[in-house]
Amino acid sequence: MEIEFLGTGAGSPGKFRNVTATALKLLPEINEVWLFDCGEATQHQILRTTIRPRKITKIFITHLHGDHIFGLPGFLSSRSFQNGDDPTPLTIYGPAGIEDFVKTSLRVSRTKLAYKLNFVELGEAGQIFENDRFKVSFKYLEHRIPCVGYRVEEKDYPGELQVEKLKELQVPAGPIYGRLKAGETVTLADGRQINGTDFIGSAKKGRIVTILGDTRSTPNIEKLAANADALVHESTYGKGDAKLARAYYHSTCIQAAQVAKKTGVRKLLLTHISARYVGPMVKTLQNDAQDVFKNTKVVKDFDVIQVPFQTNRGEAK
Repeated sequence: MEIEFLGTGAGSPGKFRNVTATALKLLPEINEVWLFDCGEATQHQILRTTIRPRKITKIFITHLHGDHIFGLPGFLSSRSFQNGDDPTPLTIYGPAGIEDFVKTSLRVSRTKLAYKLNFVELGEAGQIFENDRFKVSFKYLEHRIPCVGYRVEEKDYPGELQVEKLKELQVPAGPIYGRLKAGETVTLADGRQINGTDFIGSAKKGRIVTILGDTRSTPNIEKLAANADALVHESTYGKGDAKLARAYYHSTCIQAAQVAKKTGVRKLLLTHISARYVGPMVKTLQNDAQDVFKNTKVVKDFDVIQVPFQTNRGEAK
């Protein structure tokens, strides 16, 4: 599991930061990439990565401001030409109005897609997706227009069969191992009974990634971020700008760090950086946040952050 940042700027494109788009790469897990927001020129950013558009099967939109959605028509159109002979469907999740925006753009430009496009417009907060590996839920944040944050939870992996212990007991390899891993009790040729549950290691905890849209401080952030392995949080403003952030429905780096510390987050990734922060000022943003929560990084375009498995949770940094 990796998070690749395709755009980390706020409001409008800049020389060093494009507008918001974040890819959650789940290739080893389910052979898919999920995109969170799709600001202008996201498809150009993708060209500079190893991401294949046909692997993007879901797009989660946080809100309908232009710097988060203006890249959708171009990306969706280009994906038709890069999807092979067996087009992969794509589903867009987002607040009410996202379907109208996309369909109007495609209709006016007379664009025909070679793949099936589905929409899930968000209503009451809660779970919106689940398969055998992941589930996704959302809650509303506080912005000028309806805006949400998403919580992606990976399901736990079953414990591995402790093969070395079985070998020590001279349990013959073969189909028996499969039955033991399924938790069955097996009778061996010599009469011994082996209970599979005694030879299965501890389950591996799944990972949690929380990706927020634009927001000022609100209690729902804590619920979305609880014990997350990675929290992607906007940081439009810096230390000392709390009043300004609240007035414009955004957050400071300090507010993001305080949430991460309070909720047991493993790693805080600050994005949606105002164009006012360049050069050494970016380092100041990061240092100020790290004074509150050590494991903080101000990300830049094309940063790739791995989300490793953890042996335990709930220890704030």
